[in-house]
Amino acid sequence: MTDTALPAAGPAAPDPSGGSTPPAPRRSYAKLAADESREDFSLRYAPHSYRRWSPTMVASTALGGIAYLADFAIGASIVFTYGFTSGLASILCAATIIFLTGIPIARACAKYGLDMDLITRGAGFGYFGSTLTSLIYASFTFIFFALEGSIMAQALHEVAGVPLPVGYVLTTLIVIPIVFRGMGALAKVQAWTQPVWLLGLVLPFLVLLFHAPDTFGDFTHFAGTEGAGSGFDWLGFGLGTGVALSLIAQIGEQADYLRFMPARTEANRKRWNLAVLAAGPGWVVIGAAKQLGGALLAFAALTAVGTTHALEPIAPQVEALKPWFGSVALPAAALFVVVSQIKINVTNAYSGSLSWSNFFSRVTHRHPGRVWYIFLNLAIALTLMEMDMFAALNKLLGFYSNVGIAWIAAVAADLVINKRAGWSPPYIEFKRAYLYAVNPAGFGAMVIASVVSILAFFGLFGAYAEAFSTFIAAGLALTLCPLIAWATKGRYYLARPNPVNGPGVAVPDITATHVCGVCATAYELPDIADCPAQAGPICSLCCSLDATCGDVCTKRPTGQPVSLPMPTVRLG
Repeated sequence: MTDTALPAAGPAAPDPSGGSTPPAPRRSYAKLAADESREDFSLRYAPHSYRRWSPTMVASTALGGIAYLADFAIGASIVFTYGFTSGLASILCAATIIFLTGIPIARACAKYGLDMDLITRGAGFGYFGSTLTSLIYASFTFIFFALEGSIMAQALHEVAGVPLPVGYVLTTLIVIPIVFRGMGALAKVQAWTQPVWLLGLVLPFLVLLFHAPDTFGDFTHFAGTEGAGSGFDWLGFGLGTGVALSLIAQIGEQADYLRFMPARTEANRKRWNLAVLAAGPGWVVIGAAKQLGGALLAFAALTAVGTTHALEPIAPQVEALKPWFGSVALPAAALFVVVSQIKINVTNAYSGSLSWSNFFSRVTHRHPGRVWYIFLNLAIALTLMEMDMFAALNKLLGFYSNVGIAWIAAVAADLVINKRAGWSPPYIEFKRAYLYAVNPAGFGAMVIASVVSILAFFGLFGAYAEAFSTFIAAGLALTLCPLIAWATKGRYYLARPNPVNGPGVAVPDITATHVCGVCATAYELPDIADCPAQAGPICSLCCSLDATCGDVCTKRPTGQPVSLPMPTVRLG
């Protein structure tokens, strides 16, 4: 049977004897896993030689992924259920939490060239501890793919009479060719569709402003459709914030693009910092505005279309455009919806393939290639669409946010608190060769916070605890992660020191490459570990796929790393 792995970025280095022929590889590549234009370094560090995009291009591509209209549906659902004042407070509070927790995560992913899963490994969860978060992240991508796909199917049904079940299939199939090609294709699609999307986003509000300006004022007194009232209510605020916080895992999708950010230099420092801020946590500024805007359009269309259709973004879009576009309003709105949903669902499918790859590589020690997991993610999403998950929007997102925020808050706590306090290594160690299977600091904090908040969500501790279950999740994760790291003195972050590129190791050039002793290809220094089982250097993916080593490297006494000669060649 053939193992699979991802080839290096760049030529293989010469062997130690000075010859030009690299050692024979002991692992061959599956065809799809070997094509880096499709694979996009799905399980490993993104090398500098691959990060060929400018900070502006990376940020633009990342922000293209927030074109989704689920924000419109979520905002409308919150305001319709809890009234304008409580809904506004919920959306703004959730946006603030998402923004603050997203800053350190975005900067870490861009700095170290790692996706959210690899960051989680080294930020308090351990090698297998982060396997659970891969499932959490995968569930985020297929839940929101299903939600966005449902919105697109609604548009196809309205404009062309396509039955919803058929529309679900079409919305699923249309993204496959794009996601199959990886970052290069995604960047082009996001750039080409951006002008159409921006025009479609702004136009309904311009029409509303000129045709019915009083709607804006009337909206601020909206009492909702379920008798919540227009004033502030603590229970409504807590429940609404929980729904809005379901979007907190979106930082993972932003990180999947940010890992391709070029190295920060003195020349690009300002552009780099601005791009990371805008494309990382900055997405939620636009997201919160879209939630409020979606609620406004739904309110304006409420009398004409009724509550059920007002919560479906296509109907409010059509009603807003009618005064200027007349009979063309429906196809114009449908075009905007379709473009929006393609922009976001290629991101959902892409990020889902990354998270599933990370999960199965650790569980099965096999990696057939990222693209195969596109089909798994889309199959689950299609099943959810056919089950009409759109009808249970608030409950589903409210439940999910308890787990999502516990995960993100624990990672943020490690990056901001534990690393500064010295309880966590000052860099992100993501390689299996140096990590414990489970780190109780982040993993334990997330599990405890999730369990307690979910029990609260289901009403075990009373009405207020139910309403504020997501706050309980965030508070416990932020508190427990540093507390456990302090109590354990950070001993579960590193199973052994990293003699290759750990702290205190003199590294003149991290773009220097080393030959993996298993696949016989060259990888940049941060992707290399020293392996006693192979008696030589090993790349991070070959290390992950090794099912026979018994983790002998992490069982050596601390402070006794393996010393190995490593031939080096610098990239030109």
